[in-house]
Amino acid sequence: MFGVFAAGATENTAASWSRSLKRTHDMFVADNGKPVPLDEESHKRKMAIKLRNEYGPVLHMPTLKENFKEKGPQNASDSYGHKQYPANQGQEVEYLVTGTHPYPPGPGVALTADTKIQRMPSESAAQSLAVALPSSQARVDANRAAPAGGSDRSQPAGMTLAVMEGGNAKNSALMAKKAPTMPKPQWHPPWKLYRVISGHLGWVRCIAVEPGNQWFVTGSADRTIKIWDLASGKLKLSLTGHISTVRGVIVSARSPYLFSCGEDKQVKCWDLEYNKVIRHYHGHLSAVYGLDLHPTIDVLVTCSRDSTARIWDVRTKASVHTLSGHTNAVATVRCQAAEPQIITGSHDTTIRLWDLVAGKTRVTLTNHKKSVRAVVLHPRHYTFASGSPDNIKQWKFPDGSFIQNLSGHNAIINTLTVNSDGVLVSGADNGTMHLWDWRTGYNFQRVHAAVQPGSLDSESGIFACAFDQSESRLLTAEADKTIKVYREDDTATEETHPVSWKPEIIKRKRF
Repeated sequence: MFGVFAAGATENTAASWSRSLKRTHDMFVADNGKPVPLDEESHKRKMAIKLRNEYGPVLHMPTLKENFKEKGPQNASDSYGHKQYPANQGQEVEYLVTGTHPYPPGPGVALTADTKIQRMPSESAAQSLAVALPSSQARVDANRAAPAGGSDRSQPAGMTLAVMEGGNAKNSALMAKKAPTMPKPQWHPPWKLYRVISGHLGWVRCIAVEPGNQWFVTGSADRTIKIWDLASGKLKLSLTGHISTVRGVIVSARSPYLFSCGEDKQVKCWDLEYNKVIRHYHGHLSAVYGLDLHPTIDVLVTCSRDSTARIWDVRTKASVHTLSGHTNAVATVRCQAAEPQIITGSHDTTIRLWDLVAGKTRVTLTNHKKSVRAVVLHPRHYTFASGSPDNIKQWKFPDGSFIQNLSGHNAIINTLTVNSDGVLVSGADNGTMHLWDWRTGYNFQRVHAAVQPGSLDSESGIFACAFDQSESRLLTAEADKTIKVYREDDTATEETHPVSWKPEIIKRKRF
C-alpha cells in the first residue's frame, strides 16, 4: 500500500517539477518556441513508474535470450535499480518456463543450454512482450502464469488481465494507421485502327486466332465460317455447313481441328487437313451460344440457350456431363487447367464455377444485376472478369472472391478479352470499345469506330474481340459485317498521352 502511495507521490512531484521548469523557462528565455530540454533523471523515473504501473503484472514473465546477452548475465540490474543475481552463482541453474514463451509450449518444461533465459526481464523486453501479447492470449496467460520469483508482483487474474488488455489497447491506439493507398495505373499506349476486313454477308458473331498466329477464323450470321490470313487480311477459305448463324469458333492447339457451334443447335468438328466436318456433337435442345476447349485434356465445353452447358469427349463424341443449374440461357463459357476448370455466365445474371469431375456447381456468384454475356480469364493471374450492362467485375479464383468493379461502360457488353500486359478490352452492343488497366480498373481509352460505308449507323456493334498470339494486334468482329484490326500507336509516349487518373474516394464498391 505504502509503495503505491510513494509511487503516486513521486509521479506528482516529477510532474510539478516539470511544470515549474517550464514556467521558469518561459520567464527567463526570450525564445518561447525553443523546446524544453529533456531531463534524463526525471524521464528515467517517470518511465520506471509507468512501467511498474502498466506492466507490473507481466514483468515476472521470461524475456528473450538476446536481451540477456546484451545486458550481460552478471550483476544485471532492472529499471528500478534493484540488482539481480543468479540464484546459485558459479553453478548451472535450471530455469523453468511458467508462461507464454517462444521456446517450449507447456509450463514447467526445462530449457536446454542453448535456450536459457533471464528470469527478470529488462524494461524494453517487458514492454515489447506486453505489447506483443494479443488480448485473447493474455486471457489464457493471466489464468495460467504464476510469478517465478517475486510474490510482490502477484495480483488477481482479473486485474492482471484488465491491466494487460488496457496496455494493449493503449499501445494499439498509439500506433500510426497506414493510410489507404490507391496504386497508380500502369501506362499503356493507345490502340488505333489500321485495317478493316470485309467479306461476310451478315453480322460477324465470333472470332478466334489459331495457335501458330498465321491465320484467324470468323463465324457469321451468313452461316459461313471464313479463314483469313492474319498478316495480309486476305480470305484464305470459306467453310459452309451450318444452317443458321454461327455463334462460336475455336481452333485446337492439340490437333488440326476447328470447332464451331451455332443457332442451329449443332456443334461441329472440322478437320483442317481435309476442310470437312468429321464429327457432330448432338444433345443441345436449343441454340448453342458459345464453346471452349480445355487446355490440357481432350474435352470440349459448349453452352446453350437451353440453360445448360455440356462437356463432350472430343474423340468419342460422348456427352460426359450436362451442367445444369442456370435458369436462363448460358451465354458464355471458359475453361482453364486449374480449379475451377469451367466458368459459365448466364442471362439469369449469375456466374457459376464448376467442378469438372463431379459435373456440379462449386460456387454461384450473384453480384451482377443483369445478364452476364462475357467472361474472360487473365492469362497470368489467378483471376477473371465478367461483363454485364451494370458493371464489369473482377474476381479471384478459386472461390470467386470479389476484387473490384470497372464502371463506366454503360452498354450491353458482348465481349471481353485481356492480354498479359494487363490491357482489358470490353466491346459493347452500341459499337463502343473501352480499354482498361486490369490492376487498377483505370479506363485509359474509349474507341467508337465508324461503320463501314453503306451500313446504317445503327449497325454499330461489337460481338467478339480477340488478341492475336503475339498480343500486338486486336481483332474485333462487328455488326457492320467487317472485322477491324487495331494495333498499338508506336508514336505515343507518356507525355503525349498522359494518365489522367482521378481515383474515387470509395473505389472498390462491394456490389
